[in-house]
Amino acid sequence: MRLADKTAIITGAGSGFGAGIAEKFIAEGATVLIADINFDAAQKVAGALGARAFAHKCDVSDDNSVAGLAEAAAKILGPLDILVNNAGVTHLPAPLEEISVADFDRVMAVNARSVFLAARHFVPPMKQRRAGVILNIASTAGVSPRPNLSWYNASKGFMITATKSMAIELAPFGIRVNALNPVAGETPLLKSFMGEDTPEIRAKFLATIPLGRFSTPTDVGNAACFLCSDEADMITGLAMQVDGGRTI
Repeated sequence: MRLADKTAIITGAGSGFGAGIAEKFIAEGATVLIADINFDAAQKVAGALGARAFAHKCDVSDDNSVAGLAEAAAKILGPLDILVNNAGVTHLPAPLEEISVADFDRVMAVNARSVFLAARHFVPPMKQRRAGVILNIASTAGVSPRPNLSWYNASKGFMITATKSMAIELAPFGIRVNALNPVAGETPLLKSFMGEDTPEIRAKFLATIPLGRFSTPTDVGNAACFLCSDEADMITGLAMQVDGGRTI
């Protein structure tokens, strides 16, 4: 029970990696608020995880919505121990100059602006308590970019740099900030990364991963649990690969 009596918010936890992180956190003793723009999905995950899981609708790119999440968390969870910025989107693969302005803005709003907004609303109470853990779910795309996903790659590079900057600034307040860099995983975003889901394209993707498989929500949940637990108390500013060797 590495997270016994801890409180956590996980954004984008209605599916994919976020749901896997929520499942692991609950198994390790945490009380979790599952935030997702798809409230039905959040409720479904929370319902499956039991009495220590709660659902809340949140658009992580909207300041008022994130403020509402902070208010709800204070009422439901009390003081927050762990914040996981997991919500993310991508654009479909295409040459960088052909991505629409709307798709670029959406990717940056959900993947980058969300980290800024979460910091605005959740860092001040963590500073007051002089304790807290923030985990940003970035991607191998921010370290070893794939062609035709340029602006998604850039958004994840932002998350990695933001993680390091936040870590050094917040360390004097007892707040740790880390990131995870998963490789492409068996999540709803996989088809969007590939453009289309065919055996040939899957084989091409898998050929770039030495361990020969996609990441799973369980893989990411296990790594997130470690970095958010007291076992990682001396670790901050790390962007840890969960990539089967993809970035070697």
